[in-house]
Amino acid sequence: MCGIVGYAGGDSAAKIIYDGLLKLEYRGYDSAGIAVMEQGKITVAKRVGRVQKLAPSVQILEGNIGIGHTRWATHGKPSDENAHPHTSGKITVVHNGIIENYAELKSELSAEGRIFLSETDSEVIAALIDKFYDGDLLKAVIDCARMLKGSYALLAMCEGEERIVAAKYRSPVILGLGGNGNFVVSDEPALAGNCPELCVLEDGDFAVITPLSVAVYDSMKNPVIRAVYPVAAKEQSIVLRGYPHYMIKELWESPSAVSRTLSEFAKVQYGVEKLLKDAKKIILTGCGTAYHAALVGKRYFCEICKKSAEAEYAGELRYDMPVIGCGTVLVAVTQSGETADTVEAARLYKSLNAKVIAVTNCPHSAITRISDAVVPVAAGPEICVAATKSYSAQIAALLSMALAVGRSPECEVLKRELLSAPSTILKTLEEIDIYALAEMCARSRGVYFMGRGIDYALALEASLKLKEVSYIAGSGYPASELKHGALALIDGGTLSVFLINDEALASKSANAVEQTISRGGMVSVITSLREVGEQFSGRAEVITLPSSNRYLSPFAAAAAVQFLAYRTAVTLGRNPDKPRNLAKSVTVE
Repeated sequence: MCGIVGYAGGDSAAKIIYDGLLKLEYRGYDSAGIAVMEQGKITVAKRVGRVQKLAPSVQILEGNIGIGHTRWATHGKPSDENAHPHTSGKITVVHNGIIENYAELKSELSAEGRIFLSETDSEVIAALIDKFYDGDLLKAVIDCARMLKGSYALLAMCEGEERIVAAKYRSPVILGLGGNGNFVVSDEPALAGNCPELCVLEDGDFAVITPLSVAVYDSMKNPVIRAVYPVAAKEQSIVLRGYPHYMIKELWESPSAVSRTLSEFAKVQYGVEKLLKDAKKIILTGCGTAYHAALVGKRYFCEICKKSAEAEYAGELRYDMPVIGCGTVLVAVTQSGETADTVEAARLYKSLNAKVIAVTNCPHSAITRISDAVVPVAAGPEICVAATKSYSAQIAALLSMALAVGRSPECEVLKRELLSAPSTILKTLEEIDIYALAEMCARSRGVYFMGRGIDYALALEASLKLKEVSYIAGSGYPASELKHGALALIDGGTLSVFLINDEALASKSANAVEQTISRGGMVSVITSLREVGEQFSGRAEVITLPSSNRYLSPFAAAAAVQFLAYRTAVTLGRNPDKPRNLAKSVTVE
């Protein structure tokens, strides 16, 4: 959460930082600000609202060194005062993370006569650095960091020093090297088109960035060396290219994301197979959409591999006081690789001698540095807050993992059929008529998605996606649970959407559809089974998907429900790319 950008070079810092903040706005868009140094003096411009509100200030801010921030509010409501950067004395900072002991520190600093202008935890950092500053900004930042409890990616500038100092602990910091200057950012897309190389800071690292150099230090000011990688993000991959929104653009990129993921898996298959084949127990975890992918993966490992498998929210898993036996493997699914709960769950299981496999879209993220193996989700940059293509690619990765370990004759057939998943997604998007169902969603008081088996996992994802971008209340339920409470919610003002793609469970789900129709509820059925579509034709809004093996059905079903959420949001006039109160990478608890 929160996007940070720093630049030191030969060009206009304000313009470069502004462009970088636009690329990182998916990390937070409650407020934004830029601080630029010219001839040793720092000027700050910050506003509540979207990054674009800074455009007039960018034209008048001069200087070649600066820092910027786009905020997702944690401490303090969105306002001009709570926007970053924050200044105290000669020091100006931006911060991503949570300072858990900020109230104690603020009280102590206030008693010393420090004046605070915001409600944020981050302003305490600026005051601490200013307190410790004695002519050496790096030393002051290190001294400040020793006082902080929590997480931080912070950038600091001091009037009179032509440099930026960065500090990193459990929030991402990436250095961009080369081009016409040097960069420090919270996520790689901000580097697209600006520099050829990057390096990733480790927890406890500090960095000094000037127009001509970048240096990394430990907490004792000893120089350290970090690996350098090419910048993978491309400028053309993060522009709309004629699409009205990133969500629909990225949905149409799902086929290529799945295809690339299947290709990348071949490169890591041996190491992953080695970890999984002797696993006594597999635990899959993630948050939000990644958890829903983990639920699908659980089915794959149980049914295809005949392995004991569980799926649990990462935020719950890390506090479950787990008993880890020999042969436990944790599969951590995270789009960003920086999701706080997922990373901390992986750290916990690693400390208890479990093996950890990361399934992630970001190759240089925190999760990759603590894992025994990494399965790439090659979806490319995903700008829309609501996940689309990364979800389909996660499912492709998890199915590939299960098939690598499975030994039944069906596995060889599935491996061949999996190669057709990209064309199945494309066929779904090209042929599906979702507009009438989107209108039904838009006028409903609540929308309830139901399914059984893998379809239940898809029902949860469908409900989340619709809530995220359209703000329509609802839930995902197992269709088997309809009579155990959910049926009380059904009336003419609510819509029930049933996903039915597993032939073995189709008749059971069909019974739930009949019960809902008999209670006067609006009903839709999304199915790849011809006989199910025929059964409810004329009595429900039927959405027909391409037929496929039940293990492959999530690819078409995901495309359908993601498209449904998008169309509903557009119908209601919502911006699906930037849903209220949400951010893309949840790097704090």
